[in-house]
Amino acid sequence: MRIEHIRRRLRDLGAQPCHEERMLRAWTRALPLDAGACPADQYFPRAMREAFPAIAADLDALARVRSAHGGADGSARLLVELGDGQTVESVLLPKDGLCVSTQVGCAVGCTFCMTGRDGLLRQLGSAEIVAQVVLGRRRRAVKKVVFMGMGEPAHNMDNVLEAIDLLGTAADIGHKNLVFSTVGDRRVFERLPLERVKPALALSLHTTRADLRARLLPKAPRIDPAELVELADAYCRATGYPIQYQWTLLEGINDDDDELEGIVRLLKGRYAVMNFIPYNETENAGGPAYRRPSWERAQAMALHLYRHGILAKLRQSAGQDVDGGCGQLRARAAARLD
Repeated sequence: MRIEHIRRRLRDLGAQPCHEERMLRAWTRALPLDAGACPADQYFPRAMREAFPAIAADLDALARVRSAHGGADGSARLLVELGDGQTVESVLLPKDGLCVSTQVGCAVGCTFCMTGRDGLLRQLGSAEIVAQVVLGRRRRAVKKVVFMGMGEPAHNMDNVLEAIDLLGTAADIGHKNLVFSTVGDRRVFERLPLERVKPALALSLHTTRADLRARLLPKAPRIDPAELVELADAYCRATGYPIQYQWTLLEGINDDDDELEGIVRLLKGRYAVMNFIPYNETENAGGPAYRRPSWERAQAMALHLYRHGILAKLRQSAGQDVDGGCGQLRARAAARLD
């Protein structure tokens, strides 16, 4: 379901734009649909009031939490069941963040990621994406939403941007706190600058070498890493937000000194943050035998960039202590059904 379908249903019930916005504002903030300062019976059209129970039931049916797995870091991995029985993952992050999924599966096929193991199964509608935020807000405060869960947001552009627009308006989430993550697709750099709500951008780089990138991300667009950085930097200048670069650290693959020097060449002097994420060794059972580098090596890489004026952060994939790397909860649930 798309958000536009919800709006159309409300209009058919006599809703004006102000009625739509008040109800959507309540829904996205995990409040009763008729919540607001003015009494519902004095504000909403009668047909809309009478339909609220059915509308609430249909919205609740978009997504439900099948299971929750708390991590020692304060995160909570949620296995979310959609209306058709398919499942995706959301992650409540420390400091009021939430990671949401945009697809069931993924077509990019990153060799270090379990999500794309079975390919793309289907797109999520914009309402299903927002429903994950509603589920998160029913559990705790959510002030930041990152589109870094299952799926490649650029492959579901219309639904993702429709969800971002609602979250950045009715849901009252700061635009820079909505983070669009992508492996790099020219459509992203064309569409995002035109949107009313312009999200921050996270770019999955993983290597500065085009040949290695083609092996690690076999179905990603063939854009040279240097060009990707130029495209991202143009968006940075248009919005004033730093670009967040994502780099999954794979021992002996992309953690050597040549890669470090390549990062310095690409990012020195730019408004950017490099997020190093040590590989979760349990996340790709049956795939290539990657290993994570030592924490000392990861720290040394971050320090090297810092000494060259590049902000680098070491990130742990949330929920590692519950084997909750993206795709793992869904894979385990599917295995139990086989």
